[in-house]
Amino acid sequence: MSDQTLTAPAFAKINWNLRVLGKRPDNYHEIATILQTISVHDTLTFTVVEGPHLILSCDDRSVPSGAENLVIRAARALQEQSAPNAGAYIRLEKRIPPAAGLGGGSSDAAVTLLALANLWGARPTVEELAEIAGKLGADVPFFLHGGTGLATGIGKDITELPDAPQRFLLVIKPNASISSAQAYAALKARSLTTVEAKTILSSSQRSEFFDNLDSDALQNDFDEVALALEPEIGRVKAALVKAGARASLLAGSGSAVFGIFDSGDALERAIQAIELEAGWRVFPCKTLPRSLYANALGLSG
Repeated sequence: MSDQTLTAPAFAKINWNLRVLGKRPDNYHEIATILQTISVHDTLTFTVVEGPHLILSCDDRSVPSGAENLVIRAARALQEQSAPNAGAYIRLEKRIPPAAGLGGGSSDAAVTLLALANLWGARPTVEELAEIAGKLGADVPFFLHGGTGLATGIGKDITELPDAPQRFLLVIKPNASISSAQAYAALKARSLTTVEAKTILSSSQRSEFFDNLDSDALQNDFDEVALALEPEIGRVKAALVKAGARASLLAGSGSAVFGIFDSGDALERAIQAIELEAGWRVFPCKTLPRSLYANALGLSG
């Protein structure tokens, strides 16, 4: 790798717990959620080019490569703030499925900010990066941290939590897609959590939450909405439990579901035993603690 090229992973996330506390006057929703990076990842390669040109290519033709892509939007925002004369060619190898609730686009954007700041010799402060990330999307600031984190407000206010014990996961993306906009639009008042949940989640730094990751601890207010929009998601959850998962949950506000397994052997047995339907994509993985996340991205501090 030359000093003009940098390759970095962009890791996915799951939500251990996602509570929607209500709709705000600005039409956004107030949430409280515990986020976790996992080992499934896209790969981005950045190469410096002469002039302020930003060019994106992707191996998945269904992913737009123009100005609407979060990678280009992130690069342009950093360019305007810190490096107006710099440019880059960006290659995106896509593995995280879109509209799955796994944060793929947001992770790609965060890694773009970090990688291009490095390559361009830009020196934005942590606060400046967080401000840019927050304008790009609610999940983007979390991916400047990685590991386990509590997100509040509309999801942009991040508090780092002690890393949860490593878990073996099986993530399944069914042959169905739910966008975040679609999921939030389908929320009804009865699906929302009371505001007391924010206090409960805020105290989740205690290890008790992660000592017993079962169906009682794992809650996602989009579960009912997702099952109504896409009944196939219910079949995924049932298949994971039947294959030995101690619990299964919607991964975020999209259509992917994850199951938790007690060991690598249990995960392997589940992969062999699970009854897949046509179009289901299966991702065996592990949770990714903050230190390994930082090392993988070449971050310090």
